[in-house]
Amino acid sequence: MPFDRKTLLIPEDTKFEEHLIVTDGDVIIGDNAGADFGFKTEGRIFIGERAEVKGNLVAKNDIYIDMFSRIEGNVSSDGNVYVGNRVIIDGKLSVKGDLDVGDNVEIKGGFEAKGWINIRSPLPLIIYIFLYLLQLLRLGKSEEIEKLIAELEENSKSIPISEKFLFIPNGVHLGIQKTKTFDRLLIGNRCRIMGNFEVPGLVNIGDESVVHGSIISESDIVIGRKVEIFGNVETDGDIYLNEKVKIHGDVEGNRVYLPRSATIYGKLFAKRGALFEKVDKEKIEEKLIRFNSGADIVDEIEDALE
Repeated sequence: MPFDRKTLLIPEDTKFEEHLIVTDGDVIIGDNAGADFGFKTEGRIFIGERAEVKGNLVAKNDIYIDMFSRIEGNVSSDGNVYVGNRVIIDGKLSVKGDLDVGDNVEIKGGFEAKGWINIRSPLPLIIYIFLYLLQLLRLGKSEEIEKLIAELEENSKSIPISEKFLFIPNGVHLGIQKTKTFDRLLIGNRCRIMGNFEVPGLVNIGDESVVHGSIISESDIVIGRKVEIFGNVETDGDIYLNEKVKIHGDVEGNRVYLPRSATIYGKLFAKRGALFEKVDKEKIEEKLIRFNSGADIVDEIEDALE
């Protein structure tokens, strides 16, 4: 799955429980983002700066929490945990691996670590590097400076994420009642989702997923096979329903492509008409591949219909 900094991405087989989101890939929460849920995963968890999670963090692998973030629950990892400066954890921190803690970190429930514990100095590492470079300049050791810079560049590579991951973009808060994104929404196959979503970009919901909430978009909405939505589906763009879709609410769009096996239990309003035609699966999947690869998909999709 390609990484897109603007798309709210919920991978396949993700389950929303009452106060916990369960998945098996990496979880990435951007800067100034957050969630009304906790997270449980077989992978790793990455929390950006000034993020807020109103629940527990449970990971089989490492957990990274950047500076000024707050976790309103417990944090548990079978791997290592890295906590940035001025992070607040309201619950208990449990680590089976090593614990690396920054300055002025507050862990209200206490912590337990079976590996090494490293408490970083309040003076940021960049200041140490700057002072060291300054001293090397005074001594005229240009070769040592070049060697140090080369080592820093070599060690500054970003951490690769797993092929399957959940991503909340910068500034987006995943709410129990309402989530408002800045771009697109992609939900994978066989997901169980809770909440209402307001999305300015394209929405794609994978096969056999269930959404307990409404979807409101300003662009096209593509709904996969055997999807069930307990809420309304509204958009300024077109709506493409696949086979055996069930919508327990109203459907409103510019044009609605509606196969005969789909069921709408509420009102149907299509400004430019409803087309009771079967979707060509191969062509619609080609469109979704373009979407997943980051290609432009704002163009018309009439050709995807028989």
